[in-house]
Amino acid sequence: MIEPTATLPPTRVRRPPPRPRATVRWPVLVVVFVCAACGLVYELELVALASYLIGDSVTQASVVLSVMVFAMGLGSLLAKRLRCRAAVGFGLVEGALALVGGTSALVLYACFAWIGASRGVLVAFSLTIGILIGAEIPLLMSLIQRAPERSAAGRPRRAGRPARAGDPDDPAGTVADLFAADYVGALVGGLAFPFLLLPWLGQLTGALVTGAVNAVAGAALVLWFFRRDLTTRGRALVIGVNLAVLGVLATATVLVDDFEQAARRAVYGERVRVAVHTEVQEVVLTGGPEGPLDLYLDGRLRVAGEDEYRYHEALVHPAMNGPHARVLIVGGGDGLAAREVLRHPGVRSVTVVELDPGVVRLARTDPALAALNGHAFRDPRVEVVHADAFHWLRGAAGHVQERYDVVISDLPDPGITPSTKLYSQEFYGLAAGVLADGGRLVVHAGTATDRPHTYWTADATLRAAGYATRPYSTEGRASGFAAGPDRAGRTGAGRGGPGDWGFLLAVRGGRPPVLGLAPDGPPLRSLAPRDLPAAARRAERTRLTGLAPSTLVHPRYGN
Repeated sequence: MIEPTATLPPTRVRRPPPRPRATVRWPVLVVVFVCAACGLVYELELVALASYLIGDSVTQASVVLSVMVFAMGLGSLLAKRLRCRAAVGFGLVEGALALVGGTSALVLYACFAWIGASRGVLVAFSLTIGILIGAEIPLLMSLIQRAPERSAAGRPRRAGRPARAGDPDDPAGTVADLFAADYVGALVGGLAFPFLLLPWLGQLTGALVTGAVNAVAGAALVLWFFRRDLTTRGRALVIGVNLAVLGVLATATVLVDDFEQAARRAVYGERVRVAVHTEVQEVVLTGGPEGPLDLYLDGRLRVAGEDEYRYHEALVHPAMNGPHARVLIVGGGDGLAAREVLRHPGVRSVTVVELDPGVVRLARTDPALAALNGHAFRDPRVEVVHADAFHWLRGAAGHVQERYDVVISDLPDPGITPSTKLYSQEFYGLAAGVLADGGRLVVHAGTATDRPHTYWTADATLRAAGYATRPYSTEGRASGFAAGPDRAGRTGAGRGGPGDWGFLLAVRGGRPPVLGLAPDGPPLRSLAPRDLPAAARRAERTRLTGLAPSTLVHPRYGN
């Protein structure tokens, strides 16, 4: 009799329980959220700093965003090569992104201060950051897909059961969740930059802190939730790289104040006396009280103490030839245009509409600047309104009791993007609404000789708004006074050879105004009646015809 063969039950090999995708789903989404916020902060940081250092914010924003979006697509393609090592690849990508993004503002400012040219550096950072951002989502998708296929409850999914929306085994749902977290993170980063990081930490420290948050979030996800996907060597590499990045960022944060002071001296010279960040811009005063005082706004020389009187006398006094009881100054927070206006007898009131309260506060309290403007803001006839001039003029027609005899536009160069709307046809139309009959408008329109296209575009814009104009210019401008935001090729603290300031005197309709000085006007240092015909001829020699006016929807000025 043959005994039946006894079959022993198969020995079960105990394996570690598979990690369900649901356990890593939310940590991944949180890290995507944080990294997306950091990535948008890097973008906005580059745009803001480039607009300040290079000028023309529209162009700089277009360059940064277009290069970065292109680079993100390139980064997604390059991430394919890292899919087999997705965990270590993601850890290294986040470390590199934290280092490059966190130090981008520092390096860009250093190149601006000591080299001068920064456009190439801007493009290089935009490209690198975009590539690293573009690699994030593909690597995270690869990590999630390599997790065991289990249901949200941790049980194996039954064959044939379709994945439901929100199920970790649903690829389409996973992609939707990743991109939702990415977009929401971008929203938070976009709001945090102007309202939290910039006012509290500033551009340089804000970028460094953002980089540290980025490095910690990326490394924590890989080293904890995907640690089983790392080899010993890979784990050591991720830890070493991210610790080195955090060390660099921490060191830079400690030294950032010393760096900023050294960079500021490189840009403005050794005579920096006041440097403050207001809610609107950076304000720097150099020199004074013993030497000539210079005032810089966002890195551009706005007041050169050696010859500012030439500019302000030419701007103000031809417009005061006629009734001038009520005067409106648009801009002019330094008080220097108001100083010249107050020298005329018969002035009853002066309204200064200035966006930045910090400039006016400095003009009131700084001994050297207050002495230069003759303590104009102490005069009871002067009223200061802190507002955007365009929006203030829109509502002025309803609350201005008397119209102004003279409107003085003492604004930065029209080629600087934030000023463009204040040189538009619509703005001049609003100004016409507050001008008295026979009132005069004078506009600083940049340099007639160096950038005639900008100057004569302002003239065409005034004429399109219904004004008759009289162009004129005066010599003596220090090169870079209100233009040239890129410091490449500049000497000293912004001084170069002699140039000119271009002005446009305008009246509503009729014949062009007479270019002259008030008979009862004060004595002037640089301007006499015999100089005005030559000033008009100097501007006319640069005339360009056939230029279209600039409007809000079609600005036509450029650097």
